[in-house]
Amino acid sequence: MRIVVCVKEVLDPNAVNNLALAGKLKIGADGRTLEVAAVPRLINGYDEQGMEIALRIRDAGVACRIVAVLIGPDQQALLRHCAALGADEIVAIDPARQSLDGEAVAKVLAAHVKCSGGADLVLCGRQASDDDQGVVPVLLAEKLGWPSVLFARAVEVCGQSVSVTRVTTDGDEVVQGALPALVTVSNEVGVPRFPTAKAKMAARKMAPVAVSLASLGLSAAELAPSVELVRQQLPVLNGNCQLLQGSAAEVARQLMDRLRADGVV
Repeated sequence: MRIVVCVKEVLDPNAVNNLALAGKLKIGADGRTLEVAAVPRLINGYDEQGMEIALRIRDAGVACRIVAVLIGPDQQALLRHCAALGADEIVAIDPARQSLDGEAVAKVLAAHVKCSGGADLVLCGRQASDDDQGVVPVLLAEKLGWPSVLFARAVEVCGQSVSVTRVTTDGDEVVQGALPALVTVSNEVGVPRFPTAKAKMAARKMAPVAVSLASLGLSAAELAPSVELVRQQLPVLNGNCQLLQGSAAEVARQLMDRLRADGVV
């Protein structure tokens, strides 16, 4: 079977949060982008857990080919990280400076899946840590004409069927269905594995498959954004911390007194 894992490069969310808390995060002159030259970039955490799910399916004895796909130029480090984890093929789709909204991204990914021989299972992170929208996976499933299962913490494949354990507010929910299908992966998967030094060395020799938008047969009109980011603003953060002194019992008593005074309890 062929498993496609959609990945995305994002700004390190911890670094962005730290800058925001320190009041050092700035909006660029265009009013839409962050000034983040010093912020490292890495694979979106949910997408990395999608890779982990694909590898667990292989570990369970399913014969599969794992393909990591991203949209964006000059991201070989991220793709080689996927290769070091265990991806059999890495694909970079060059947007050619085209501004893509969520729907256009879904169209590009769907076109690539169809043009590259299809897939039995597509795995996506539940959302990206930069915009937190989570719209691309469901739009991608719609473009492919496939069923989608959201917020998975475990995925099992048996023949041409898939069993997904979903995370819900009322506990776990297990759903089953036929392949092909799209599944979004949540952080309840757990900590993803780390690539070995040997795997990292081998991944350096793997060249990504370069795909252009023109080769996917999508017109400029189809890729025109229907949603455009107009302005981005930083919230005003006010830190107000009071340290309580004394023994554990005294601190607990002070805390309860403060909570009662504030009407919390």
